[in-house]
Amino acid sequence: MKTKILGRTGLEVPIVGLGTAFLGIPRPEQTLLEYRDGPDQVDADLGFQTVVAALEADCTLIDTAPLYGRTRSETIIGRSFREYPDLAAHCMVTTKAGRLYERSDFSYDGVLRHVYGSLERLGLDRLDVVYIHDAMGYPMNEVLAKTGALGALRTLQQRGVVGSVGTASNDPATNIPYIETGEFDAAVIADSYSLLNQMAETRLFPAAEKHQVGLVVATPLERGLLATGPLAGMAYHDRRFSPAALAQAGKIKQLCDAYQVPLVAVSLQWVTRHPLVATTIPGARIPAETVANLRAAEVPIPDALWDDLEPLVHSWDLGLPY
Repeated sequence: MKTKILGRTGLEVPIVGLGTAFLGIPRPEQTLLEYRDGPDQVDADLGFQTVVAALEADCTLIDTAPLYGRTRSETIIGRSFREYPDLAAHCMVTTKAGRLYERSDFSYDGVLRHVYGSLERLGLDRLDVVYIHDAMGYPMNEVLAKTGALGALRTLQQRGVVGSVGTASNDPATNIPYIETGEFDAAVIADSYSLLNQMAETRLFPAAEKHQVGLVVATPLERGLLATGPLAGMAYHDRRFSPAALAQAGKIKQLCDAYQVPLVAVSLQWVTRHPLVATTIPGARIPAETVANLRAAEVPIPDALWDDLEPLVHSWDLGLPY
């Protein structure tokens, strides 16, 4: 798979990795409608099989978070790495701190606990990147203080436990000011950049370019719409797509079909064509999804398709929750 450098971290990453927020949720309708029901809805063995399938497909980047405790993500990854150490040796894991499934804590001591807890669950002694996670509604000066989350991560850097520090937020309005501080080496940007949403082009990309922040695109498939195209009667987690957005996704799907190229391949490769974007981490529930995403990164796409796609790329009303 093609690789790129993740900003000023200097890390070489694949253009497509694995996002693990939905690991082991067995049915699409659960992912979309019952996701917040918690760990009892999760099949841990199915999640394990999904991570193993990714490793066997040569996945070299897995992103997780303590917040994904609802899917036991870090524990599942740790089990996979213990049972398949040879495959795991080639795979980087990034995680986050500040927000747990049950609560948030951006204090110095809280973030230290989060990171050491992640290391224990993952079975690792070091993390290449840790992101401050979903600091929406918390005073930014406190999060960035020496006595806050950033101070804790700087301490962990000094101890050699953490390599680079990043910011990650589902809310672009929160993520952008953090990127603009210049404090962060990398950023996971959700709900900001896809074939249906180019919000990142206004403030986020200029800030990332100024400070050499490596960008990791989350939600590139818009909760599955840009993997399959619009499906009759389908509901999408955290999305209320306008009829115009659904129609546009249909037009893009028709273009891909005309070139006999999977929509998922175009959707994933399009975001990583941007020079500031190093990688994307589409979420997968089951083995087939993660293998399809990883293989999509390797599909040859003719230049003519990119040319024909350009006039179809616009931002649309996606019914985002902010």
